[in-house]
Amino acid sequence: MFRITSKNHLALSALADNKANIMISVNSIIISIVVAVFIRIIEEFPYYLIPTLMLITTCLIAMVFAILATRPNVTNGIVTKEDIRNKKGNLLYFGNFHEMTYPDYKEGMHVLMENGTYLYDSMITDIYNLGIVLAKKYVLLRKCYNIFMFGFVLSVISFLIATYIFEPVAN
Repeated sequence: MFRITSKNHLALSALADNKANIMISVNSIIISIVVAVFIRIIEEFPYYLIPTLMLITTCLIAMVFAILATRPNVTNGIVTKEDIRNKKGNLLYFGNFHEMTYPDYKEGMHVLMENGTYLYDSMITDIYNLGIVLAKKYVLLRKCYNIFMFGFVLSVISFLIATYIFEPVAN
């Protein structure tokens, strides 16, 4: 049960990271192309300024949410011997032990393995925290996609409006 649940959480986390990476790539490509093209044609088509800024702003905000979804959040990295004695430290998550010395970590793991309740509680805590992290990732990712979807549609509509309302500036 623990193995399957952890595996599912990790798969969902990888899926969220892949989706966020796609959004980062797509938005950075759009921004690069729009900026490169817009700089060349702004004098001839000044009425595209607002739609272009809308598109760039949409892409930037979507990228920020995608980056926030993939940004790691590591805890302080120390579980003390007292935490282990009191069965409060979770040695199964690297963010909790990465600052510990190896002998302290090894000793703590032996204590953890000798006490079934402490071991299962640590596994439960680990899975719970993975779920909390996943929920945050997916909320940020959903915001990213919503911003991109609505902003992109509004930007395209504003480009169409600008195209049909305004005439090109004569040279």
